[in-house]
Amino acid sequence: MTDPGWIDLALTSARPQAMGALLRYFRDLDLAQEAFQEACLRALKTWPEKGPPRDPAAWLIFVGRNSGIDQVRKRAKTQPLPPEEVLSDLGDREADMADRLDGAHYRDDILRLLFVCCHPELPATQQIALALRIVSGLSVRQIARAFLVSEAAMEQRITRAKARIGAAGVAFETPDAMARAERLGRVASMIYLVFNEGYSAGAPEKLDTPFCSEAIRLARLLLMLFPAEPEIMGLTALLLLQHARRKARFDGDGQIVLLEDQDRSLWDRGMIDEALVLIDKALRHRAPGPFQIQAAIAALHARAPTAAQTDWLEIDLLYQTLERLQPSPVVTLNRAVAVSKRAGPEAALALVEPLADTLSGYFYFHGLRGGLLKQLGRYAEARDAFGKAIALATSTAEAAHIRQHLDSLQRKMEAGTAPSAAP
Repeated sequence: MTDPGWIDLALTSARPQAMGALLRYFRDLDLAQEAFQEACLRALKTWPEKGPPRDPAAWLIFVGRNSGIDQVRKRAKTQPLPPEEVLSDLGDREADMADRLDGAHYRDDILRLLFVCCHPELPATQQIALALRIVSGLSVRQIARAFLVSEAAMEQRITRAKARIGAAGVAFETPDAMARAERLGRVASMIYLVFNEGYSAGAPEKLDTPFCSEAIRLARLLLMLFPAEPEIMGLTALLLLQHARRKARFDGDGQIVLLEDQDRSLWDRGMIDEALVLIDKALRHRAPGPFQIQAAIAALHARAPTAAQTDWLEIDLLYQTLERLQPSPVVTLNRAVAVSKRAGPEAALALVEPLADTLSGYFYFHGLRGGLLKQLGRYAEARDAFGKAIALATSTAEAAHIRQHLDSLQRKMEAGTAPSAAP
């Protein structure tokens, strides 16, 4: 029980609760972080010798609070440091701390910590970076590598985020029911952004980035705090279903494999089964929300034994519901895929064309439009659309995928097997 692997797992699991409590005590993000880091160093030294505490989170909070108080005293230079034995002779006092950390404090502390990281004044990239650094404890190097920036640039980004939070005067009181509901929605959106940052990396070598796994861990944590909230069930299920397909998304050459062409035996059935249980439970609440609808769509793909057996009519209906709940041109674009499978490319193109102005800079718009035009035999227009998609690709894998379609189309046109102009 005292091996390094167990200690690392215990520190990771206790981090959100301990950081949240220390933030409540000190109302200073930097001081809370320093206090927690000092407590972790003390744990790495003490736990292998004395054994694990009964409640690791309570132990870390107790030691971290003492460390933080010492830091405050050092800065103020008004009182001498307490004797070392006062800090070291903890006895079983962390048990008293554990008794005082009731469920309400635990939930509010973690929710407050998550809410601070997704403060509305922060841009999305800073929200993600701050959450991964403060809540998940990822190193600046790990986060910088995932964002493809230097460590110095990422350190500056996190520092700026902390400064903006400090300048914004974040409230630390326990939120009321209405504020908690608002915060919960923002936290869920932030977790989804964290996941998408990893999922949309667009290259097989980036599948091991920690963003997706950390987002799932945070979603599970949120679900533990709010076990009866259907949208959190939907969020967790959606992330699990998306991540379950990670091994099938690229082939051996690093090329993108479309959902309909993926080897479904590579999908993680454990994650899928966990997600399906959550979706069924969420839908019984009869309070549909955007995350639940998206999870239900992903579940229909997961439940289909083959691509040909996908229930595209039901997916189309779910997308129509999502359009009403959360109108967005991207939602309509995704719905067009279902329409193309159910009613053909012409019906789908009728949905896509009105989106040209709002999605002119979106890679997937031009890629889908090119595919639909190709199916309709409008090859010259399809070639132009594919060319625009390549120009907007955010990864070599995306560009290579469209290049395959464009090269195939170009060969047909040069051989005279396809019309050179739109009919």
